[in-house]
Amino acid sequence: LSDSRDLEFLLACTGIENIDEAITLLEQNNWDLVAAINGVIPQENGILQSEYGSETIPGPAFNPASHPTPVSTSSSSSSSSAFRPVMPSRQIVERQPRMLDFRVEYRDRNVDVVLEDSCTVGEIKQILENELQIPVSKMLLKGWKTGDVEDSTVLKSLHLPKNNSLYVLTPDLPPPSSSSHAGALQESLNQNFMLIITHREVQREYNLNFSGSSTIQEVKRNVYDLTSIPVRHQLWEGWPTSATDDSMCLAESGLSYPCHRLTVGRRSSPAQIREQSEEQSTDVHMVSDSDGDDFEDATEFGVDDGEVFGMASSALRKSPMMPENAENEGDALLQFTAEFSSRYGDCHPVFFIGSLEAAFQEAFYVKARDRKLLAIYLHHDESVLTNVFCSQMLCAESIVSYLSQNFITWAWDLTKDSNRARFLTMCNRHFGSVVAQTIRTQKTDQFPLFLIIMGKRSSNEVLNVIQGNTTVDELMMRLMAAMEIFTAQQQEDIKDEDEREARENVKREQDEAYRLSLEADRAKREAHEREMAEQFRLEQIRKEQEEEREAIRLSLEQALPPEPKEENAEPVSKLRIRTPSGEFLERRFLASSKLQIVFDFVASKGFPWDEYKLLSTFPRRDVTQLDPNKSLLEVKLFPQETLFLEAKE
Repeated sequence: LSDSRDLEFLLACTGIENIDEAITLLEQNNWDLVAAINGVIPQENGILQSEYGSETIPGPAFNPASHPTPVSTSSSSSSSSAFRPVMPSRQIVERQPRMLDFRVEYRDRNVDVVLEDSCTVGEIKQILENELQIPVSKMLLKGWKTGDVEDSTVLKSLHLPKNNSLYVLTPDLPPPSSSSHAGALQESLNQNFMLIITHREVQREYNLNFSGSSTIQEVKRNVYDLTSIPVRHQLWEGWPTSATDDSMCLAESGLSYPCHRLTVGRRSSPAQIREQSEEQSTDVHMVSDSDGDDFEDATEFGVDDGEVFGMASSALRKSPMMPENAENEGDALLQFTAEFSSRYGDCHPVFFIGSLEAAFQEAFYVKARDRKLLAIYLHHDESVLTNVFCSQMLCAESIVSYLSQNFITWAWDLTKDSNRARFLTMCNRHFGSVVAQTIRTQKTDQFPLFLIIMGKRSSNEVLNVIQGNTTVDELMMRLMAAMEIFTAQQQEDIKDEDEREARENVKREQDEAYRLSLEADRAKREAHEREMAEQFRLEQIRKEQEEEREAIRLSLEQALPPEPKEENAEPVSKLRIRTPSGEFLERRFLASSKLQIVFDFVASKGFPWDEYKLLSTFPRRDVTQLDPNKSLLEVKLFPQETLFLEAKE
């Protein structure tokens, strides 16, 4: 009753709507109501705000002792709780940014970090990276009361107190050679401890493996998963005297390596002991009735009580469905499939071989048309319904065919405590605490269970939890009902996916057209550049040729003998040469001059004799074909002659 009142008071004071979140918050604070409220609402400033104005007035920190709880005086058992928290009628709590203090230990150093609760764990690591010169990728930040957290986790979601103590582990970095103690601690952090935990009330032992970096709080939470004893009600024996803080890691707690024995029981007050004794006497009849119901269910399948007990006993004598402390899920599923076939025959669902994450990938993270529902079969050898369910329902041809066509079927054996704890951890991570709590509270005789999972965009939704006391027709109807819900969702996903692919196709076509346009423009530009380069090359060649011609012309012009005068003692020949443009070149030469001098004169005027030929009119002859070493007199170009130039073909 006290826990119920604490829960209602916490919901009313903090405005939390999710009951599971409120229970988790109370468990993290060992059901200390004041600490839980202060973890959500910062009280160090005591700020209250009037609902009739924006003026803030200081108020005292919350204390449940100052607000008495009214108790209903009604004797009616059907009336609801009359509990109501007494809150100021005209004041509401104003949420303000909250500062959190962290003292972080690393080897022989302490670093103080102060951050708002809106920051993330990764921001703490970035500050520590600057202070300790340790890369974030090599850093493990331990000491969280909720176990290991992700870097993206917001501090506010952890519901931390104002002052916190953390420590940094660096298993990938070598310890300093100067500190042998630190080296030994680092080695212990990398070791695995086997904790043999005895549950006092039921006299059962649990063999659990934990790494040295795990905290005492994590051990207690795992024990809660196995025994359903909340951390605040756990009474322990066997912890070393040095294990004074639940945030301490096992390597520092002084546990015996490699094995250490512990005993856990439920802490109860004298009044609770009396109530439990009375309840136990009543529970005897309740259990008897429940067992009778189970046997009645078994007779519906055509099996009498003796056969049910016989099958349960024979199952216990067989080898286990899964090895205890199964590390590799794929190997465990191989053994499960082989053992299942040996017990119930080869006509059974095709169990997916691999991890639960791999089953998610196969079922959900493919194209919408190829997606399937995920069916998780939870086996328990100690249940009287297991053999009936497996042999007569799970192995029915209609069920096997329907599962093969529409489901990915994954299985796990919860008979061993270590495997049960491991699945509950996976369940809490993938489906949330509500589903994990539902499975945790299932009685042994309610197994086996069939979980129908549908993948959504951002989460995985449990559509149905089917217990073992069912029939083939009911099982098929519930599978078909889940399939109808999945089909409707799948059609929406296919439509969205088709629209998205159409948009992506249009974008790809636009990108391809743009790419081709760029390539065409680039090809044109390169062709133009090549053409310009060729023109430039030809222009350079032409200029070089012109410069070479000019040089030859100048050299020939300078080498010509001076033109003789008209009144000269020696005979003079006067030549008149007509160019292709119609102009005339006139010059006097000595009659004794060689014909080559005439050729050089014509070339010096820009008409080289290898490109032009010099012709005479009467008789028409090609003078360039004559011997250039003969004199003008010998070739009959005396005393005067008219010649004309003609370009050679």
